[in-house]
Amino acid sequence: MHAPAIPTPTSRRAQEPVLRSILKPSSWPFHFVHVAALLVFFVPFSWSYVAVAAALYFIRMFGITGGYHRYFSHRTFRTSRAFQFVLAWLGCMSVQKGPLWWAAHHRHHHQYSDEEPDLHSPGLRGFYWSHVGWILAPDYEETQYKRIPDMAKYPELMWLNRYHLVPGITLAVVLFAIGGLPLLAWGFFLSTVACWHCTFMINSLTHMFGRRRYETTDDSRNSLILALLTMGEGWHNNHHYWQSSTRQGFFWWEIDVTYYTLRALQAVGVGKLRFRSTPWALT
Repeated sequence: MHAPAIPTPTSRRAQEPVLRSILKPSSWPFHFVHVAALLVFFVPFSWSYVAVAAALYFIRMFGITGGYHRYFSHRTFRTSRAFQFVLAWLGCMSVQKGPLWWAAHHRHHHQYSDEEPDLHSPGLRGFYWSHVGWILAPDYEETQYKRIPDMAKYPELMWLNRYHLVPGITLAVVLFAIGGLPLLAWGFFLSTVACWHCTFMINSLTHMFGRRRYETTDDSRNSLILALLTMGEGWHNNHHYWQSSTRQGFFWWEIDVTYYTLRALQAVGVGKLRFRSTPWALT
């Protein structure tokens, strides 16, 4: 059950495969999805396709921001076991590997943020590595279960973490069955690529550009633009300062759609949501 220790990115074992990442067979599906997204220029256009792509972008982004990040990685709120699985399924629909894999690596990042063992520090590794290189490197494919014993105790999450492609493939099949190649191109391929890179920009760009309200021990920064693209994740310096807070936009002008969505779900009784802590700025 326990994966081997995560190698430091500066080691030869970790760095060398990245130089061949584009040609590595395991990375071909990643590149294929990018190429397939170009189909939107060759299939019939409809605003309904754009609407589906946008809706699925935000639904799946919520699976990452509200599920993979704020729930599985940081446990900033409590929820029912059923809704916990829903969050995991939504996150898997974005095709960013399993919830336990994602959360374990993210907890590692916070433990060593912008220090030598950090897997995706742009200040230490450069933009390419922090944005996508580490994801394509074979050294980080194993789930570090020892970092997430609180989540690994659920058999359904273990199953979904192992078969994390099932939700994404299911979504693609349903889209193709409903709208053929045009809907598949817009609703899955293009939407997935957008979701990928907006998520990846939090690892890379929010440690490079933006404003620092708090003097944290890392290079985290706040970005309104990235907050809008990622439903609130762009308030990254806020997050690194107060990791247990469900709300990452600490002030009224810091738009945090993920938090608003969770509050709305709580208001209508979905998932029995209970939040952990509130930043001092909101009290």
